[in-house]
Amino acid sequence: MRINKLAIGYTALLMAFTTYMALDTFVIPEAIETNVSAVESETDSLTEINQATAAEPEISVTTYRVNDTNVYVADILLPSAEYLKTAFAQDTYGRKITASTSDMADENNAILAINGDYYGARERGYVIRNGVLYRDTPSEEDVLCIYKDGHMEIIDPSEISAEELIEQGVWQAFSFGPGLLEDGNVIVDSEDEVDRAMRSNPRTAIGIIDSGHYVFVVSDGRTSDNEGLTLSELAEFMESLGVQTAYNLDGGGSSTMVYQGEVINNPTTTGRSTQERSVSDIVYIG
Repeated sequence: MRINKLAIGYTALLMAFTTYMALDTFVIPEAIETNVSAVESETDSLTEINQATAAEPEISVTTYRVNDTNVYVADILLPSAEYLKTAFAQDTYGRKITASTSDMADENNAILAINGDYYGARERGYVIRNGVLYRDTPSEEDVLCIYKDGHMEIIDPSEISAEELIEQGVWQAFSFGPGLLEDGNVIVDSEDEVDRAMRSNPRTAIGIIDSGHYVFVVSDGRTSDNEGLTLSELAEFMESLGVQTAYNLDGGGSSTMVYQGEVINNPTTTGRSTQERSVSDIVYIG
């Protein structure tokens, strides 16, 4: 009888531990304290990008029809990189801490916002936001770097550390990918779809056309009215806009664009309803 009680007790403990691990992995939010490093220059002393650009951000949003899919393009002129910002859900860096893109946009008085790279769903990948280094663990994915002088580069994290990127003046760094364009040329093909998503998929991407001239791109998908884009279709479309460097951010149900307080695309995870997915971070103009 004593053996049976011990066995029952052991089984109960094992089930409790298993339940906790599942919750810890998928549900329980966890704020993370980190020793952060920051770009030396303060926000108010960032280098101006181009004297010819607007004194304040200029934004226009256009809807295109591409491959039976609505694609929303925000054309952005910025006088300084300080206007291209990021924000964490609940203003907290950590795992599984989420909020909708529209809520984060509202909390940060964003004129325009898109979902970011959903850093909180992964434990690896450089995280540099608004000039502050939060995570220095590299992943296998290339990293998009936006520097304080406004230019963009796609870098291989095996060739440079996050601390070195901070020293070089990186303002934002995203780890999702893949890169879509470099020097105006498409750098993805059909093979890059493997293990990501196939044609019927919403997408979010960011790119630069020229000094101080950026684009945010979000596509619909997963519905009968909107097929969605492959990565190569997304890259080719951005190439047609004159984009020089472009990078794929978190897509699928996360893909959301908010402009002047309104969600302007049709975010969906299953295709059965239009609803924002809660994510860990946004990229915004404010």
